[in-house]
Amino acid sequence: METIKSNDRRKFIINSGLTAASLLLPLPFVNSATLPFSKNKDFKGVNVGVITYSFRSMPGTAEDLIGYLKKLGLNHVELMGDPVEEFAGAPTRPPWKRGEQTDEEKAVFKKYGEEIKKWRTAVSMDKFKQLKKMFNGEGINIDIVKLPIDRMSPEEIDYSFKVAKVLGARGITVERKDDTIENLSPYADKFKNRIGYHNHAEVNFNSWDEALKRSPYNALNLDIGHYVAGTNESPIPLIEKYHDKILNLHMKDRKLNNGDNVLWGEGDTPIKEVLQLMRDKKYKFMATIEQEYPIPEGSDAVKEVGKCVDFCRDALA
Repeated sequence: METIKSNDRRKFIINSGLTAASLLLPLPFVNSATLPFSKNKDFKGVNVGVITYSFRSMPGTAEDLIGYLKKLGLNHVELMGDPVEEFAGAPTRPPWKRGEQTDEEKAVFKKYGEEIKKWRTAVSMDKFKQLKKMFNGEGINIDIVKLPIDRMSPEEIDYSFKVAKVLGARGITVERKDDTIENLSPYADKFKNRIGYHNHAEVNFNSWDEALKRSPYNALNLDIGHYVAGTNESPIPLIEKYHDKILNLHMKDRKLNNGDNVLWGEGDTPIKEVLQLMRDKKYKFMATIEQEYPIPEGSDAVKEVGKCVDFCRDALA
């Protein structure tokens, strides 16, 4: 792929995405004609949603998250695993901090790992059914659940796929690593549900090739902001090539050359053009808002996600 050399960076990013052709035939479980609660008339058929990681600075119970989604008028969500398991009565995770752990902290997390594994492999699915009913009752679809299956035992991975099925999720998202892909692909085949592999900036156009070869249920959880920051390339050719292999996009604005997360419209990520591509091509995967730029003083995560929602609405007007 050609890198950007001119100063007219945004023009390159926009135009470079308009020439790529779609190369793969769609899988039968992708691009369903309609999704539950697709009331997105403001988004011209594009399934705009949000990952609940966006609200990490705010109270994050299941009830809290439903309130935020209703306030924002969003009915599609990628649900982080912590509020899911918290609702079902999981042991409380110890506080986490950056940097090297002390021996005492390691012991605490080891004990927690034993407790959560015991809980996961014995818990009833009834609370997860109740959680799905709560979200669906408010017109919200749990499209995707993000669980740390890359750090789980085989029994816990089985549990995670069962939870995803009960919640009605179309897949599980996880961080993309080579050993993770090798380990998890048989589970995708076993449960016939998708795994969307998420990227950070250390990525290139071919980063998902091995995953896609290993299982027809492996997919992309393509973070377009990280992709632009790490490659200095438009994500549009990648989206067009693998549109039928995408579980969802993460939508954020970053600058080139590993630049910062910034307010949408101030960076180099062609968010508007990606949304318009999804509208024009009738792609059904979710455009998932992920709020990562610094929250301005006097604001909060819900208000900032609201700005992103307005950006999407204006882009698709």
